[in-house]
Amino acid sequence: MLKTSSGTAVSEHHGSETRRDSDWVRAHEALSNLAKKRAALDAEEGRWMLVALRTAAHVHLGFGSFGEYVERLFGYKPRSTQEKLRVAEALEELPATAAELESGALSWSAVRELTRVATGETEQSWLEAPRGKTVHQLEALVAGKERGATPSSVPRPEARTHVLRFEVAAATLCLFRDAIEKLRRDSGASLDDDAALMLMARHVLGGPADEGHASYQIALSVCPACSQGYQQACGELVPVGADVVAMGECDGQHLGPVPAAKNTEVQVDGAPGQSLEFGAHVGATTQAAVQAHAHAARRRTRAKQSIPPATRRAVIRRDHHRCRVPGCRNHRYLDLHHLQLRSEKGTNQASNLVTLCGVHHLAAHRGELVVTGRVADEVSFRHADGCAYGSAPDPRGVEVRAKAFAALRNLGFRESEARGALAKVGKNLTDPTPSLERLLREALEQLTPSKKAPAR
Repeated sequence: MLKTSSGTAVSEHHGSETRRDSDWVRAHEALSNLAKKRAALDAEEGRWMLVALRTAAHVHLGFGSFGEYVERLFGYKPRSTQEKLRVAEALEELPATAAELESGALSWSAVRELTRVATGETEQSWLEAPRGKTVHQLEALVAGKERGATPSSVPRPEARTHVLRFEVAAATLCLFRDAIEKLRRDSGASLDDDAALMLMARHVLGGPADEGHASYQIALSVCPACSQGYQQACGELVPVGADVVAMGECDGQHLGPVPAAKNTEVQVDGAPGQSLEFGAHVGATTQAAVQAHAHAARRRTRAKQSIPPATRRAVIRRDHHRCRVPGCRNHRYLDLHHLQLRSEKGTNQASNLVTLCGVHHLAAHRGELVVTGRVADEVSFRHADGCAYGSAPDPRGVEVRAKAFAALRNLGFRESEARGALAKVGKNLTDPTPSLERLLREALEQLTPSKKAPAR
């Protein structure tokens, strides 16, 4: 009897374990099937959303916008709808990736990241990238790479965007929107989110009231070996583009070189660590280095303003305390830009300096704004496609030329060389929107007789 009861109890125990095992197996199988079905539905949804957009289904149904139409159908917010459409449109040129999504081999989130960079030529190399990776790891792999790059391409910090997300009360939301709108009115330009938030941050950071000094300071470290810049943000070194480093070189305060503390190597995207030294403004790689900078900054023993304070005040007065770009009304926290860059033997004389706001200063070093001429004669401001600033530029032409400018700078050419070559190419080309490949090829033909591009 005891044996039977014991045997029965044991049997029930094992039966319970068996049932639990079956439950988790069934749950996993069900979820796996749902994941595949969802991926297939995402692929089908994207295709039909494109058809609806291209046939203006929302207009026929009387909706005010396509975004409203999709929101009422699926509950998607406008940004989600834009992303769904972007991915669906990209998949038209990526048949192998589309097939992976339809079969459920890849999730929509993974495909979303791949479509940011993959082209018809690089699609196969990118299809191997998600194997064994989480979406977060895939995002890190894609970050800093542009369309046409491969998984092994060196990321460009300036190509990487970051997301800021806030959850605020209604009153705070209203104040924030009013503040952004005021910034746009004061600047006299149509600012995108990046430019508006940058101006807001500069306003908050403030700085010395003396126009002879920069309006605020950032901690910027520059690698002496590869010239990669890292900006310090609350104890973290964030890679930044060459354009940000160039802004610091233009109008900043330099410390150094300050001896680096021990263990100052950093690891960035899996690359070997490199020792950083103080460069434009100030730089730091460890807490000890941060303290060393703070001490030096207090004593001002090694600090040196790029532009002498008296010259800075005179130039800002000459430019009527505002940005010189036509139509820009920004008059706070201004920078001075060298018409002939300091890295190209430009001087700090007032005749070589022009006042720009932070947004236009960054655009100049990105190649999106071309500033030429001499203060004594006339300073010219043009869009990247060559048309006068304020006229109607061709968005595609501006984008392609800005990318070509960045590519030439990455190859080691100076800003003036890159600008000059692109200007000559622009006069010779009849097509106002040439492909990036053609533009680079033509520009390199202009440059290589005088300077051979360094091997990468």
